[in-house]
Amino acid sequence: MMRFQLESFNRISDKLRHEIEEIGTIITFEKHEAPFDFDDTLRYFFIFLSGKVKFFQMDFHSGKEQVIYLMTRGDMYDTVVLLDNRPHDLMSEVLESGEALRLPIGKVREWMYQYPAFGEVILRYIASQVRHVEELAADLTLLDTKERLLKLIVESIEKSRRTGVNVLENLSHAEIANLIGTVRHVVDRHIKQLKADGILEAGRRKLSLKNMEKLQEQLDTFL
Repeated sequence: MMRFQLESFNRISDKLRHEIEEIGTIITFEKHEAPFDFDDTLRYFFIFLSGKVKFFQMDFHSGKEQVIYLMTRGDMYDTVVLLDNRPHDLMSEVLESGEALRLPIGKVREWMYQYPAFGEVILRYIASQVRHVEELAADLTLLDTKERLLKLIVESIEKSRRTGVNVLENLSHAEIANLIGTVRHVVDRHIKQLKADGILEAGRRKLSLKNMEKLQEQLDTFL
């Protein structure tokens, strides 16, 4: 029997933890796979244990895509189907191989009502997703690409401090562009300038912050 250990679920009861471990299945996913289609999400709910998976929309005429969610350890999919039991047509692609806990979605709905602590974790997570989508819509409308990139770097640093997961690590500039609604050459230009300004150090598929004060100063210029 597998062991379910995830920080956000520390407060759930031992009884529920045992049920999750009895019913749940650990699945693996490999880079470039698209394992989470809407048929799967009508039957199952997924809690990510490791890896990175993007969920996105694409314009097939232009080839342009916009990432809606980038899921890593502790994230859950699909909360929309969990609430309304209707197909949710988002595309997926694995960016970094990993594992997820797969649970029957009907049981997850039952547990939300049967175990209030579990329901609270799910609802808080749904609220965070709603906020994320609101901010994404506002950012794409109101902020220019450099400000969106700076904001993404700050959010990545904050998430890394909370969870130990570096969201941007091993992502190509094209994938970073998809996160902020632009194209690769624009991200190339901004990162090159941030390196010249002494804010970032950038190697192959790796960004690291060199000077937080300078980064904050650049963000402040947009206020």
